[in-house]
Amino acid sequence: MNRTTTGPSTAERMRSTSARATGAVLAIAGSDPTETSLHQLRADGTAVLLAPSDSTAIGLAWQAGAGGLPAVLELTDFAPLALREPVRSLVWLRGTLVAVPDDRARGLADDVAADHPHPALLDVGHGATLLRLRLDSAVVADSSGAEAVTVEDLLAADPDPFWEVETGWLQHLEEDHADLVELLARRLPSALRTGPVRPLGIDRYGIRLRIEGVSGDRDVRMDFTEPVDDAPSLSRSLRILVGCPFVNGLRARH
Repeated sequence: MNRTTTGPSTAERMRSTSARATGAVLAIAGSDPTETSLHQLRADGTAVLLAPSDSTAIGLAWQAGAGGLPAVLELTDFAPLALREPVRSLVWLRGTLVAVPDDRARGLADDVAADHPHPALLDVGHGATLLRLRLDSAVVADSSGAEAVTVEDLLAADPDPFWEVETGWLQHLEEDHADLVELLARRLPSALRTGPVRPLGIDRYGIRLRIEGVSGDRDVRMDFTEPVDDAPSLSRSLRILVGCPFVNGLRARH
């Protein structure tokens, strides 16, 4: 019998959500939530954030000084497809928020850009200000429940290698490979097939499906026999999963 994988670790799922999330919300007690235009986890145990210079969060961070103030960053992982319930997971990063001095902002922005360029970095000093969130804890919640990981485990994990192309692949599956999705759906127990089966997520360990049933949604995971690291391997694993080695391969949409 082939041995299947068990899916990404909680820390890996958090890192992938952090990499994918296009926006985040910074919450500080006594103030309205602040939308951030950039967030990046750093190896030093902080998250670098970019917020509007005229926001309450910036003002409170400057007032708090070097000691900082408690804050929570909420990241939302939205499904690439128009699902009935679009949120796949939520991640909460709790820690101490500190302002980045002006004389260090440009150097930090360059460091962030070196890891992963982001157009919002052009706004540093022009209506947007950098902040640091010194991380104390991390929690993720999805359809299976909530789970916490240590900051050390979070920083040691890598995001899924396909996080940047997942959107194109899922859209390609939905629009051009409905036959493959149907083959996957047929492998589910009949008791689960209570409504349309939609692609929900794909990673190096397998594929997730969303069943939009009459009494509510349900997410299921179908694992590959072993983790994959490139597009050809992922395509082969999908064909093996549906039991049809001649199904057209999956290609990323550019």
